[in-house]
Amino acid sequence: MKNEWYKEAVIYQIWPRSFKDGNGDGIGDLHGVLEKLDYIKSLGADAIWFSPLYPSPNADYGYDIADYKNISPDYGDLDLFKQVLDGAHERGMKVLMDLVVNHTSIDHQWFQESLKGKDNPYHDYYFWRKGKGKDGKKPPNNWLSCFEGGAWEYNKDLDEYYLHVFAKGQPDLNMDNPKVRDEVKSIMRFWLDMGVDGFREDVITYISKKEGLPNGFPLPIATGVEHYNKGPHCHEYLTEFRQDIMKDYDCFMVGESPMTNSKDALKYTAGEDKVLDMMISFDHMQADCLVTDTIVTPFSLKKLKKAFTNWQNDLYGRSWNALYIENHDHPRVISRYGSEKFWKESGKMLATMCYMQCGTPFVYQGQEIGMVNNHLTSVDQFKDVVTFNNEKLFKKLGFSDSAYLKIANRTSRENARTPVQWDKSKYAGFSTAEPWFSVNPNYTDINVKQQEKDKDSILNYYRKLFKVRKENKIFIYGDYKEHMHESKDFYVYERNYEGKKALVICSFADETKTFRVPAGFDLTKGKLLLQNYKDAPARANICPLRPYEARVYLFE
Repeated sequence: MKNEWYKEAVIYQIWPRSFKDGNGDGIGDLHGVLEKLDYIKSLGADAIWFSPLYPSPNADYGYDIADYKNISPDYGDLDLFKQVLDGAHERGMKVLMDLVVNHTSIDHQWFQESLKGKDNPYHDYYFWRKGKGKDGKKPPNNWLSCFEGGAWEYNKDLDEYYLHVFAKGQPDLNMDNPKVRDEVKSIMRFWLDMGVDGFREDVITYISKKEGLPNGFPLPIATGVEHYNKGPHCHEYLTEFRQDIMKDYDCFMVGESPMTNSKDALKYTAGEDKVLDMMISFDHMQADCLVTDTIVTPFSLKKLKKAFTNWQNDLYGRSWNALYIENHDHPRVISRYGSEKFWKESGKMLATMCYMQCGTPFVYQGQEIGMVNNHLTSVDQFKDVVTFNNEKLFKKLGFSDSAYLKIANRTSRENARTPVQWDKSKYAGFSTAEPWFSVNPNYTDINVKQQEKDKDSILNYYRKLFKVRKENKIFIYGDYKEHMHESKDFYVYERNYEGKKALVICSFADETKTFRVPAGFDLTKGKLLLQNYKDAPARANICPLRPYEARVYLFE
């Protein structure tokens, strides 16, 4: 395997609005990031991925971009961004920007120009269509958006509809227009020339729509997705971006791709003609739900293991995995796959389970201290368009306000968007002013300052884990073999590299269980590199595993 820098990197994701407020207005900003660069580096991070920093009216909190070549006044300006970029580089960390080019904001100049009429050259930057029916007032097709009702919004001045597969404030770009693709290349050059080291491309496999925009198969949400997910020209356009832009820079590209399995991913990330370096998978985030986090099912360890194992086996030696268990679009993982009762133990175990696999670790802000879901007392306290869209759907199904509130508190992605808990002072040390969104009340117990002082904290475990990865190439480049795949309590896998073996043992049980070591391993002959309990009693082929216990052994 080639030693591209991203393969040995740890990437830290910042959702800027909730990371750290440095100017006292209650909103996270680049002043706060500049203040915390040494902290990020101390985790073992080699790169920072910024969720959108661009000017935005925040219909989808930054993922509706009004200006691709500037910084939102909420976060600072270009000069401040350059200070952060230089500061990161001085510390040996690279910087990745979020590239959101499936759609813009309705406030973007291109869209505002498109509103001026069919003769305007920007009109074809978007999907404007006449309505159907005798009066022309029915949408052009039956597509539903992922975020907000129907996928078409009517404009009475133009007597046309525009397409938005997400929120109404996020009109889809017409990537079939070569001028739009040239605009994307210009955006990429702008940031790469400034010194940015790569991009995370948002829903990048949605950028090509089927010609004619035919009706889709009826679904509760996202009707029509089969006509734009991995659409007809998606690979072609990504190839164009790669050949025209990426080859001229030492940078990398990771693509977000919903509803993509491991074999699909290889078409984009494998071989000399790959168009992405990595793909962000969703399969392993569906171990307690169906399709979307909101449709809850009982947690299935077997489902989780199958998802990870498929990606590990299919991509090994051919492509590269992106390893994550939290980001801005999912509830907190301890509340989902772990246990708030066994908070510390499960927080460490989940990190071990994920980041001892082959791939590049992505860590989301607050994950490293074990932040958990917030529990709001009213739906009105939420902020996100998705939460409110889901509320409408559940009310149509007959759910009461209190029933939906329970669902939202468990499943909303806003659980990952509460301010980072830095200390136990007012507002969790996030800001000196009241934050834009509520702080989780547990900040007095779960915060960075407290965990810095505790050698046994989740924070210090993350640091140790990433140190172990970097000191033992087996955890970066070794192969993967799952054991005990039928077990409902244990996730166990081995890694092999250059004559060495490693065994990763993770318990998902909430009580002590007897663990029988897989054939070919003798725990008394292995070096214990990581453990999330202070002691780790074991015989050669058997040991008790306590609730959410994790161990990593190396055999040389």
